[in-house]
Amino acid sequence: MTRTVLQQFPAQRDDIGDLTTRRPLPGPGIEQLDPFLFLNHHGPQTYPRNNQGLPFGPHPHRGFETVTFILQGELSHLDSGGQESIIGAGGVQWMTAGSGLVHAELSPQSFKREGGPLEILQLWVNLPARLKMTAPAYVGLQGADIPTITEPLAEVRLISGDYVSSTQHSERGPIDSLTGLCLMTVHLQPGARLSLPAPVGHNVFLYVVDGQASVAGTALQCHHLVKLSDTHDSVTVEATACATLLYGHGEPLGEPVASYGPFVMNTREEIQQAFADYQAGKFGHIQD
Repeated sequence: MTRTVLQQFPAQRDDIGDLTTRRPLPGPGIEQLDPFLFLNHHGPQTYPRNNQGLPFGPHPHRGFETVTFILQGELSHLDSGGQESIIGAGGVQWMTAGSGLVHAELSPQSFKREGGPLEILQLWVNLPARLKMTAPAYVGLQGADIPTITEPLAEVRLISGDYVSSTQHSERGPIDSLTGLCLMTVHLQPGARLSLPAPVGHNVFLYVVDGQASVAGTALQCHHLVKLSDTHDSVTVEATACATLLYGHGEPLGEPVASYGPFVMNTREEIQQAFADYQAGKFGHIQD
């Protein structure tokens, strides 16, 4: 048996300057999908030559993790812990904000000069109270660093967690998630039929990036977040056209969530403390 579709939530347009942005989470009818907090889908769009690039200059975070999927284009990362990288198409940036840092997500100079296609997904994942103040960390993975599991008419690019293929080959993603999170992108060709892991008791995150697919006979709508039943340990997806899915699962934390801007904690007092610590310079600074 496989999980079934309970509800689908459309991404809301919320463009940031000239950056096309859709946000399915949070949205009308769904505040979070514990432990998943937030998803921005930027693009797809094509930037002209001599563009201004992405607008995400230095800003702070505390209490959660960001996972950024670069589907097209390039993205540079710089943070107050001294981490720096430029990740290209097919790559992923995984940042643990933990106790707090400042980072910037901008377009490299080459992209601003030459332009080109851009499409990026950024997912925020909550941390439990016991890990809110863990040391910040960052991992940048290029596309070649991410294992690709080839299935009949499908490909799975595994970022974290475990995946057992249809031939019973077991693969583990290169990121060792602090909370046992499983994340992957799934690329389907017409006629594909694929069973994805969904441990009982875990919440599944399924977002339709593009294309046409279905779960248990229910057509999935493009640019929608899909809420599934939780009574079975797999999700069977089928494609009637090429489709790309952001897929994952995680154990719900079941803790109170207090969030404001770039901080996600458990209480309002912890949010106030985060602001005070940031203003006092305790998150560090990005060196120009």
